[in-house]
Amino acid sequence: MPDKLGSDARPLRVAVVGSGPAGFYVTEALFGGGVQVQVDMYDRLPAPFGLVRYGVAPDHPKIKKVIKVYERTASRDGFAFLGNVMVGGDITVEELRLHYDAVVFACGAETDRRLGIAGEDLSSSYTATEFVAWYNGHPEYRERSFDLSHEVAVIIGVGNVAIDVARILCKTTDELKHTDIAAHALLALADSKIKQIHIIGRRGPVQAAFTPSEIKEFSDLADCDPVVEPADLVLNAESQTELDDPRSAPARKNYQFLQEFAARSQRTKSRRFIVHFLESPQEILGDGKVERIVLEKNRLAGDAFAQKAAGTGERSELRCGAFFRSVGYRGIAIPGVPFDDGRGIFPNTEGRVTEDGKPVPGLYATGWIKRGPSGVIGTNKPDAAETIKNLLADLGALTPCAQPDRAAVMNLLAGKGVKVVGYPGWQRIDAAEVARGEAEGKPREKFVTVAEMIAAAGVE
Repeated sequence: MPDKLGSDARPLRVAVVGSGPAGFYVTEALFGGGVQVQVDMYDRLPAPFGLVRYGVAPDHPKIKKVIKVYERTASRDGFAFLGNVMVGGDITVEELRLHYDAVVFACGAETDRRLGIAGEDLSSSYTATEFVAWYNGHPEYRERSFDLSHEVAVIIGVGNVAIDVARILCKTTDELKHTDIAAHALLALADSKIKQIHIIGRRGPVQAAFTPSEIKEFSDLADCDPVVEPADLVLNAESQTELDDPRSAPARKNYQFLQEFAARSQRTKSRRFIVHFLESPQEILGDGKVERIVLEKNRLAGDAFAQKAAGTGERSELRCGAFFRSVGYRGIAIPGVPFDDGRGIFPNTEGRVTEDGKPVPGLYATGWIKRGPSGVIGTNKPDAAETIKNLLADLGALTPCAQPDRAAVMNLLAGKGVKVVGYPGWQRIDAAEVARGEAEGKPREKFVTVAEMIAAAGVE
């Protein structure tokens, strides 16, 4: 009789695809699930931590302290990190299933949604994701360039990522030079000629998705004044109902900060952060590159908490030299896994990946690839708990993999010429980056190419 999955004799073998918050929370849930488990965590980059490393703004170091929690998970017996391995490329999902009893996808929403307007692909039209990854030193975005030679930048979207893009453009190099911002980005930002940073939301101030702590930071930037037109803060009855609701404390704080910005009478700094509401981009105009944005004025329609933006037909143009869109994110398909192209997620029921509405045995999802791009870092913890609760409930029905052997996986990858960076290799990268940063008065200076990272890891 074969040994029971999850026993001392036959630990449950799980591959976790993705090493961001979702991946680490799902891994910790597995180790706390009451069964013997071995977890191999995959990432296409040699460094773990996903958006905490490459998405959190460099001037928000406190948010990155959550990495300490993930480091404790990585120290667990039975855990291994397999960095610099592309699932769906270096190793297929079918090959994973030969070596693991279950595969949990925690690979996030890696690409931006499009606006679907004319001119979106003109030169100097960018996505927020590529800009954020560029200034955070992501190796796949190191060679991106951004035209910051004009005075006006426009950002479409009013979530925290849009706010991060705006704040980085608004800050002086002195405000950024002691953060872990990539050196190449700091040099480019030092030469920036941008003086006006417009951020545009299609709905009103009450519906803005940014958090109070994010918008508050614009109160006291060294050389940038926040600007809000009082007319943009006039609320319809439904928005007032939303604002007065006991659940709307964050929206009330946002609104208070916006009112404070609108009431400022003196603006003496060289840059302006200008907030617009109830406007949508209709077209981007320019001769080969972005020169003007056509905006349509909106009104809100519908009941409180279900209001949608409706165009009024009133249009205006805004001169612009750099355009960023930040209107949501979507996952990317992986060969061998069902994909919901409309939603940009792996279709699932409470974390069980489904095809035609039926669970696919042994495949699970967590994080943004499971639920879409919503919530904050901590949202991934209960999300992961739900997925693992269902995975463990399925334990008796899982088909044990044919080769439950980590060494066999490493041999497979070595045979393909893949240079796998394990967790000790990452720790060497980490130490080298911190040492590089010390010389510059920074918490770290990241390596921005995979080759540099592999060399620092000592992988041959």
